[in-house]
Amino acid sequence: MKPQTNEFRVGTYHGRHDGRPVTVTSTRDDTRPEPYAWTCTCGASQTFPTEDCVDRTAWRHTHPTLLDRLRQKAARLLRTR
Repeated sequence: MKPQTNEFRVGTYHGRHDGRPVTVTSTRDDTRPEPYAWTCTCGASQTFPTEDCVDRTAWRHTHPTLLDRLRQKAARLLRTR
């Protein structure tokens, strides 16, 4: 996952969710209205107007809490019915 020419890599996080290994890359791009963002190899992404929450949410995406894992499992079970 290579940043575009106008993006600067802020951090990279490796972890797992839904039983698969994932990598989250957080970037800064001053040309966007919300310059801070993270993108995951699973396809999820999120943008922020400030740098405050980028690292915390990227880390939590790759290292979900027990409550997050239970929510994911419940969503998968309800989706298959």
